[in-house]
Amino acid sequence: MNVHAKQRIVEIWLTRKEKNDPELREGLKSLYQDYKDKKYMVAVYCSGDQDLYRQTSDLLCYNRKRIAELETQKKESQQEIGLSL
Repeated sequence: MNVHAKQRIVEIWLTRKEKNDPELREGLKSLYQDYKDKKYMVAVYCSGDQDLYRQTSDLLCYNRKRIAELETQKKESQQEIGLSL
């Protein structure tokens, strides 16, 4: 658990085993409420079941492709505006 008082954020990191533990999850509810009463935002991060390296790589590749598509659309739009003037 990381508490960032300046930003009023609490980060809770759960392992695969912890995220599937109903007693632990139930016990966290009082913690959530305590910090909610203090006007903090609580973020819970649960460990996933997939390959982090592969998923991150795929996301970065998608974002790069999407940025290139948006730049192309912007240039085409600017060219159309230039032609119509």
